Amino acid sequence: MNKLRYIFPNAFTSLNFMLGVFAICWATGSFDSITGPGTDSIRMSAYFILLCVLFDKLDGFAARLVNASSEFGAQFDSLADLIAFGVAPAFCILYTYKGFAPEWFQSHFALLIIVFSIYVLCAAMRLAKYNALDSDTYHHHFSGVPTTFAGAINAITIVFFKAHGLFDGAESAALFLPVAILFVTGILMVSPLFLPKLQPRKNKLFNTAQAVLIVITYICAFFFVTDVIPFLYEYLLILVGGYLVIGLAVGLINRKKIIAEAKAEKEKAA
Repeated sequence: MNKLRYIFPNAFTSLNFMLGVFAICWATGSFDSITGPGTDSIRMSAYFILLCVLFDKLDGFAARLVNASSEFGAQFDSLADLIAFGVAPAFCILYTYKGFAPEWFQSHFALLIIVFSIYVLCAAMRLAKYNALDSDTYHHHFSGVPTTFAGAINAITIVFFKAHGLFDGAESAALFLPVAILFVTGILMVSPLFLPKLQPRKNKLFNTAQAVLIVITYICAFFFVTDVIPFLYEYLLILVGGYLVIGLAVGLINRKKIIAEAKAEKEKAA
């Protein structure tokens, strides 16, 4: 019975893993013959990535709830994150270019493959670094941008560009932007920059605003495949992008203080 409790958190990790796999299937058109020509495969791929974002913390919450944290669970979670936030967004972007800007895809194939490879490798290194070095070092900050946010911003960006017809111009300079964002988010994942975690603070007003924004974001993400909420893509991009820009700036300003506090906590624990 003691071992059975580990099934609960690992079930959520398995769900995230398979959602990431299905996101790749949607992006590559593997489900097109089943769903029919009316389904937007790229949008569905991005939606499955966002579902992984929404469910990302459930396995950890479940593990703490039933006291079933394990090294296996931690490693399995990293593999699921690599698929959902590393491989799936890269495939989603690559196949969007292939399907909706084929001439640009052909003429810039080398650039796309290089950036694709850099992003996936950076996601893998980010997750390995977190498991090996950072998981117990920084309690209030991320060291480097988490794969969760990198995957989310790339998934939202590519659907935003597609929805606004920005892939229609074969020679448009705007077509370089999703590739640039993929590259920058890849580098940020392995950068030494700090990003504040979304967690309760001393300021009650800040905590309330943070909670409200998180709830609204969850609602918007669940409605991602519908047209019920106007300016949905814009809102999600502003929120996720704003958090990254402002958070990284705050982390850069307080860099020395963050490192000193982590060092003091480590010495105190020893």
